[in-house]
Amino acid sequence: MVNRVLMIPFHFPPQSGSSGIQRSLKFSQYLPEYGWEPIVLTAHERAYPSTSSDQLCEIAQHVKVHRAFAIDAARHLSIFRRYLGVTALPDRWIYWLLGAVPSGLRLIRENKPAVIWTTYPIATSHLIGYVLHRLTGIPWVADFRDPMTDENYPPNPTKRRLYRWIEKITLSHCVKAVFTTPGAARNLSERYPSLPTSHFCLIENGFDEGNFSNAETNDRHAKQSENNNKQFVLLHSGIIYPSERDPIPLFKALSALRRQGVIASHNFQLVLRAAHHKQYLLTLIEEHDINDIVSLPPPIPYKEALAEMLAADGLLILQASNCNAQIPAKMYEYLRARRPILALTDPAGDTAVMMRKAGLDTIAPLDSKERIMTELSRFIALVKIKAAPIAALDYVDSNSRKSRTQQLATLFDQIIAENK
Repeated sequence: MVNRVLMIPFHFPPQSGSSGIQRSLKFSQYLPEYGWEPIVLTAHERAYPSTSSDQLCEIAQHVKVHRAFAIDAARHLSIFRRYLGVTALPDRWIYWLLGAVPSGLRLIRENKPAVIWTTYPIATSHLIGYVLHRLTGIPWVADFRDPMTDENYPPNPTKRRLYRWIEKITLSHCVKAVFTTPGAARNLSERYPSLPTSHFCLIENGFDEGNFSNAETNDRHAKQSENNNKQFVLLHSGIIYPSERDPIPLFKALSALRRQGVIASHNFQLVLRAAHHKQYLLTLIEEHDINDIVSLPPPIPYKEALAEMLAADGLLILQASNCNAQIPAKMYEYLRARRPILALTDPAGDTAVMMRKAGLDTIAPLDSKERIMTELSRFIALVKIKAAPIAALDYVDSNSRKSRTQQLATLFDQIIAENK
């Protein structure tokens, strides 16, 4: 007998610009192999700030996708590009709740799912899961791709109190809370000591072998590899947040190395692909006089982004110490690309721990210009003589999306067994 799960992700194709798409998409693709039929309840396309059709073809034919009414307060409720903050609490997609709850109840009545699964961010997803769970009594699994709150996060006190309330009701009513890093699971377990440790589960992010197999045939790989013979290309693929991935110490280090003649435009290029915050970054790049060695190319289709990783001389991770309990989702794709990785992150954080588990020691603190200068110089030298460490193959294989999906299906099976 096949059990059904009602999955409620905001990030799902054709939405673009979030690595969280891969987690929900691949879970839905592989769950049937482990005895679970997914029914996806996501948001109407109009709610997405940006869309792309490149991953629509990856939605498996067996997956039923339902798109409930949703709007983006920042765009649909704005006047002259300004909107009231109260209309976007807890997030800009709170009106998705109005469409998702009745749609969810209809899907539950028609399909009788055994489990409800929601994923954060977006906070509204957990609110939808909470309401549907309370109305139906169906066991609810809450997935936390990122921590919801911290001592000073979100920065706005009102929003922080609201997020903390959502966090509390979620953890109090879900049957299992799933986290993507050990630090995040540990922090929440300590914050809510009344809940048993078995309430907090770890299912990390991963990479999809099928996506990489397709990317390895991409012509972009061969063409860029030829170009890389002349110029060392260090690639950061994805958003650069001003606080959580503060690039200023790195830019200072690049400027100093450029003045010393260690790097120059003919032999080095830092590519910040799909970094967002373009004007902020352009101002910093101009201020540090590194225009000729740092580029900000726009987003590209997912398969091309993976091919670009495969072709780069080195891959860059940025993660500040205020995110020590997080691991960027791209880290798993970097590991599968089996290219040298330079991690600018706190050596005590989960990202650095993962680097060391993979056998990689090319790590420097994100907030230290001097340490970055030293480690970047060493990194480039190691790559040029083909001595830079590469992730151990057995460790890479253990991080596949299919393996993660099996973990999720096993968790669902356990919940069903306990609720019989």
